[in-house]
Parts: sequence; C-alpha cells; structure tokens
Amino acid sequence: MIHDPAASRYELRLDGEVVGFAEYVLRGDTVVFTHTEIRKEYEGRGLGGRLVGGALDQVREDGRTVEPRCSFVARYIELHPEYHDLLAE
Repeated sequence: MIHDPAASRYELRLDGEVVGFAEYVLRGDTVVFTHTEIRKEYEGRGLGGRLVGGALDQVREDGRTVEPRCSFVARYIELHPEYHDLLAE
C-alpha cells in the first residue's frame, strides 16, 4: 500500500502496477474516504481488504480519524472492531 497525498488516495500496487485505490478528502484531521476500487481482473482476492486495512493503519499512525463515506470502507470498519476507534465523532 502506497500513500499518494498529491492524488489524495492510497494505492495498492502489484509488480509496480496500480491495481486498486482508496480516494479521500482531507478535512482537518479527518480522512473522509469517498471511493475504493479494485480493478476487475483482481477482484475476489482480498486485495480491497488489504488496501483499506493498510490505509487505516496509516491513518492511525498519522494520528487522524476517519469518516467512511465509501460503503466498502464503512463495511470494512464495521467488520473489524480494531478500527472502530478511528471513527470521527
């Protein structure tokens, strides 16, 4: 997982190729996730979870909170209680 702040997204790369991304908008100290996408040919391999888990770990490391506007990110957090503390009030 690579954070590309200039593009406002986290990317998942395999062999140097971007196979998925999670876009966000930064509002103060809150990362508002707006869209997550994995290329069709890579779907069903758990890569979305790997991408979002890595992005959330980075958010935690940066001392920020999360607002999951993207349904994939929202569901991931719902299923992984270890990330509930990142949710913005």
